Amino acid sequence: MGWTVDDIPSQEGRIAVVTGANIGLGLETTRALAAKGATVVMACRSRSRGEAARRQLLDEGLTGLDLLEIDLADLRSIERAIAVLSDQYGHLDLLLNNAGVMAPPRQLSPQGHELQFAVNHLGHMALTQGLLPLMASQTDPRVVTVTSGAQYFGTIRWDDLSWAQGYDRYGAYGQSKLANVMFALELHNRLQSENSSVKSLAAHPGIARTNLQPA
Repeated sequence: MGWTVDDIPSQEGRIAVVTGANIGLGLETTRALAAKGATVVMACRSRSRGEAARRQLLDEGLTGLDLLEIDLADLRSIERAIAVLSDQYGHLDLLLNNAGVMAPPRQLSPQGHELQFAVNHLGHMALTQGLLPLMASQTDPRVVTVTSGAQYFGTIRWDDLSWAQGYDRYGAYGQSKLANVMFALELHNRLQSENSSVKSLAAHPGIARTNLQPA
């Protein structure tokens, strides 16, 4: 008998941040956590799309849903979001690094990084580092980073992380997802060495029909 969302224990009193919460896996994660009693901060790039998704969940009878505008491609936006979360909540139990972009034409972030590397990896790394202090004193706090099978064909181009030469959109995506796994595992090791209560987990969603790629 497989595991289902019904097996999720009560999340009453816990605060979760879900990036990319307005659609796909992020929306389903938000729905599941809210149904179990968590306060879920829906961290979305588009305020209008985030609010539409929030209204959809409220119409389903769910509660405890807040909205946070954040552009994971922009480190300045991430800094502002961290400040908002610190001021409004003061602590955090769950961070789900879910948002992502896949295979766009080559674009650069405001800080000059290739867009997929910026959003999928660098943005989530910066967000995690900024929020870890809010998690340190909580019971069973977790950082969950969503990964992909694309990690297996990804390589890190240490001499050209932003693919200034020979850009391949799927190669850059694979690099970003490999970086996700490397980050989740290294964070796990460092947290353990510090005897931190925070757990760093990597989660592969399997084959999921989302808007990230054609069905």
